[in-house]
Amino acid sequence: MARDLCHMHAAKDLGPFLSEKRSPLMYPDVQLHIAGVWRDADGGRRIPVLNPATEEQIGTVAHASRADLDAALDATAKGFQTWSRMSAYDRSKIMRKAAALWRERADQVCRLMTMEQGKPLAEAKGEILAAADIIEWFAEEAQRAYGRVIPARAPGIYQLVVKEPVGPVAAFTPWNFPVNQVVRKLSAALAAGCSIIVKAPEETPASPAELIRAFVDAGVPAGVIGLVYGVPSEISEYLIPHPTIRKVTFTGSTPVGKKLAALAGEHMKRVTMELGGHAPVIVFDDADVDLAARQIAGAKFRNAGQVCVSPTRFLVQEKVYEQFVDKFVATAKTVKVGNGLEEGTTMGPLANERRIPAMETLLNDARQKGAEIRTGGSRIGNKGYFFEPTVVTGVTREMRMMNEEPFGPMAMILPFTDFDEVVTEANRLPFGLAAYAYTRSAKTANAVAAQVQTGMMTINHLGLALPEVPFGGVKDSGYGSEGGSEAIEAYLNPKFVTQAGL
Repeated sequence: MARDLCHMHAAKDLGPFLSEKRSPLMYPDVQLHIAGVWRDADGGRRIPVLNPATEEQIGTVAHASRADLDAALDATAKGFQTWSRMSAYDRSKIMRKAAALWRERADQVCRLMTMEQGKPLAEAKGEILAAADIIEWFAEEAQRAYGRVIPARAPGIYQLVVKEPVGPVAAFTPWNFPVNQVVRKLSAALAAGCSIIVKAPEETPASPAELIRAFVDAGVPAGVIGLVYGVPSEISEYLIPHPTIRKVTFTGSTPVGKKLAALAGEHMKRVTMELGGHAPVIVFDDADVDLAARQIAGAKFRNAGQVCVSPTRFLVQEKVYEQFVDKFVATAKTVKVGNGLEEGTTMGPLANERRIPAMETLLNDARQKGAEIRTGGSRIGNKGYFFEPTVVTGVTREMRMMNEEPFGPMAMILPFTDFDEVVTEANRLPFGLAAYAYTRSAKTANAVAAQVQTGMMTINHLGLALPEVPFGGVKDSGYGSEGGSEAIEAYLNPKFVTQAGL
């Protein structure tokens, strides 16, 4: 059962995050990690952390001051000198140990994640275990960051390409996947030999702090990993231009990503951006409609739709349109919304109070322009940020929901006639993160994969976000990869060395 997936151990297992005076079942007061020390912020400022299922304060998180950021920058510069000189073999061993520790602690961390973010325990446990796989993948990649020998034009000359870590990294991560978004950046940076300062989300601080604790306990030297919290704009505007930072990685909205990329560009910092999406789902009339509706509905309502690759625009060929809508709506109605800590819950609350009016605004606009709400469409209750799984038909391209990422449990379904029409719609928006398609035709599958402008496409199954495959978008959805062998390259500088014998 869901409640059996997690349990909390003794308070000492939560290391620096639980006061001895607190019950082990309570949420911790989260600290900063700077120069190998878990500590409160300079000045003692703290930010409340709320449970989105109850709207009650469950703990606090330290708010970093400018002095804390300076200390973190000084530590990461020193940490880089230590870590970058360590062999890839030794870095890999430490990372593998961190993965093992993380798996051992999964049961105690998933409850923290559910309390702070809202997702059901089963989803939290899945995210945590997937993170261990990611750590192990990058631990192996650390030993595969090969250079090469280039054949010379004259005898006695060697031409070598060697790869060196780019330097200290500043990473900015969101609240929707508190561990997953940190672990990709952290693991790639460490595998390459970089140090890193993580600006983790203030709304969901405890689970990423526990992730970093696993690395620290595995033997990552002091200063290599820093952890800070605070006002995102203040921290980014200070860290990104700072001469110590040589690489910036961000996951979040497209508008914020563009601002951070511009700021990094002013200072010639290397950047990886994993930004917003508005993923099309294309269901052709020869598809297995039962499979498509069941599978893609599960993907839509995972994490209450708060997923950057969440399927959003459902484009269904006319012949099977009504059949798909009926099956999709029926599946949506089976979703059990509730507190993620409770047994049987399959969708938790939205993560914060901002998401409720955001959903309502998009739905009100659609209603005024003639859309039909086939199921859902309303907030549930008046305590907790719960929202009904929502399916909308009769949508048009003028509606805001067809142009703005809803980032919630909302699916828009509309029919199409032919291949060219659906490809035009799939490519209409400036986003290009993920896309989905269902068809029994190999010819159609090859054609849609070739013509849809996206960084990732999965056809007839859900195959995104594995550690060994690329993860990233095109157009306004960003650039760079956070998965596969491509991911580590963004943390490495190729250096060309040519030498002639004397």
